[in-house]
Amino acid sequence: MEGIGHRTLRVNGINIHVAEKGDGPIVLFIHGFPELWYSWRHQIISLAARGYLAVAPDLRGYGDSDSPPSASDYSIFHLVGDLVALVHALGQDQVFVVGHDWGAIVAWWLCVLRPDMVKALVNLSVPYSPRNPRRRTVESLRAIFGDDYYMCRFQVSMYYFLTMGFLDKLFQLDDWGEASSGAPQAMTDRMQWLLPALLPDATGHCFLPLIGSTLLTGATDTMVLACSHDIKTEHGAIEAEFEQIGTTSLIKRFLTYRTPAAIIITKEKGIDGSLEAPATLPSWLSAADVEYFANKFEKSGFTGGLNYYRCMDMNWELTAPWTGVQVKVPVKFIVGDLDLTYHTPGVQDYIHKGGFRKRVPFLQNVVVMEGAGHFINQERPQEISDHIYDFIKKF
Repeated sequence: MEGIGHRTLRVNGINIHVAEKGDGPIVLFIHGFPELWYSWRHQIISLAARGYLAVAPDLRGYGDSDSPPSASDYSIFHLVGDLVALVHALGQDQVFVVGHDWGAIVAWWLCVLRPDMVKALVNLSVPYSPRNPRRRTVESLRAIFGDDYYMCRFQVSMYYFLTMGFLDKLFQLDDWGEASSGAPQAMTDRMQWLLPALLPDATGHCFLPLIGSTLLTGATDTMVLACSHDIKTEHGAIEAEFEQIGTTSLIKRFLTYRTPAAIIITKEKGIDGSLEAPATLPSWLSAADVEYFANKFEKSGFTGGLNYYRCMDMNWELTAPWTGVQVKVPVKFIVGDLDLTYHTPGVQDYIHKGGFRKRVPFLQNVVVMEGAGHFINQERPQEISDHIYDFIKKF
């Protein structure tokens, strides 16, 4: 596409595919769900033409990048670590960063953990959300939206693992696959990480006392292999719903969603009855665009992206030491007034009445784009490219 180059780099123990174009200071673009580097196709061309090297990876679990099999391999530390290693692989110590959706979340945490590596940040759709020390992330979402909120539905339930015979395998097998009277200590310790990652709901955490010890005992790469091969390869119920709908139809439904309200997926209606398929594609999304996304997700599946949601409670636990930390890099924030995130209860007051700036003290601009939905970088490509350039050219 118009001279965009592609290569694969070995970073942070996995292969990451990147699309790139241009010469000059690096602008690192971080995509969201369910997206790819391709979501930034317009911005890559625009920023390259203005004297920048635009770099857009497929994040781990997406597209032509590796998809580690364990949900616990998608923590915020893995995701930030991938970006740090990628920047170094590109021969740089500091870059401009642009994020959207989950990419915005990862970008916020890159700024928290490695502010020295970020010259300036332009984030779309998702404002910096401080950690609530009193309540886990999924529990908070359930309290606001209910069990059928899409992020809650993306979790994997305890029931799912029971049907896989997971607990039976856990307590009947030792590390070498031999019968034992109870879970060996090595496996017990490793499960402190596995359960919060794969069962990030109230049921999973109620089960933790049966495993014992603390959450931060550490883990090895063999933790899942020691318990069950199925845990690595089987999918959750939401993946089954995705498969029933079909990848092409699913991509159309997500990317064209413009209702400024939370996505609620009831078990009775399922995704098919909760996300309407558009009669026609909007002008900014072509059949060829949909085909590109669909072909990549047909190969990779959606589990890698869903694992970001399944790590939310584990992230809550692991980021406890950073409770209350501010984002201290120059920031421009852009959101559409039809974006579902902008209509989350309390978010508009948080953005406009001082809470956001308190936690992001170097916030320089907040732009609310009228008539724009969630996938704003694709819907309003030229305006977003101009906003990015107008901000980063100052630095």
